[in-house]
Amino acid sequence: MTTPSPNEVTQLLLAWSQGDRSALDRLIPLVYEELRRLAHRYMGQERTGHTLQTTALVNEAYLRLIDASQVQWQNRAHFFAVSAQLMRRILVDFARARRNLKRGGGAQQVSLGEALLAPLEPDADLVALDEALTALAAIDQRQAQAVELRFFGGLSVEETAEVLKVSPETVHRDWRVAKAWLLRELSQTGKQ
Repeated sequence: MTTPSPNEVTQLLLAWSQGDRSALDRLIPLVYEELRRLAHRYMGQERTGHTLQTTALVNEAYLRLIDASQVQWQNRAHFFAVSAQLMRRILVDFARARRNLKRGGGAQQVSLGEALLAPLEPDADLVALDEALTALAAIDQRQAQAVELRFFGGLSVEETAEVLKVSPETVHRDWRVAKAWLLRELSQTGKQ
């Protein structure tokens, strides 16, 4: 199967936004493999033996995407950014439920490492990262979105700039500042 053009995906997204239910049916086969790669990347960051599998994560995201029919899709990059955010929400909800079952026992600190592009350690605490991103969003929403799009969504600087409607230089700056802020925040969380 050939890779669909960004324009083809964008046209289907726009048609879906305008109420064409068949557009979603034509869209999913075109984007499924990329959604699986995205889900696989997320699952690779999870602990070994995670009960949620890649296909289940894609399917859950698909179900939530169907409910997002009111979204005014901008383009392919916007679709994958929303998909990445949905997958992050699913995994965070799953991690919170698991943590609540353990009554908080065994929670571990997230190590983002120097580059933040490196995948999280399998035993990293996704909940702590989510809380830090939420705190960052309260201070600077765009920086938090840049991290989410780049780190979780796997979007390039250019794609992130397109989604956020800013220049690539602004994305680079937001990315550097947000990484430093998150590293500081997570190191303070680990000391408490």
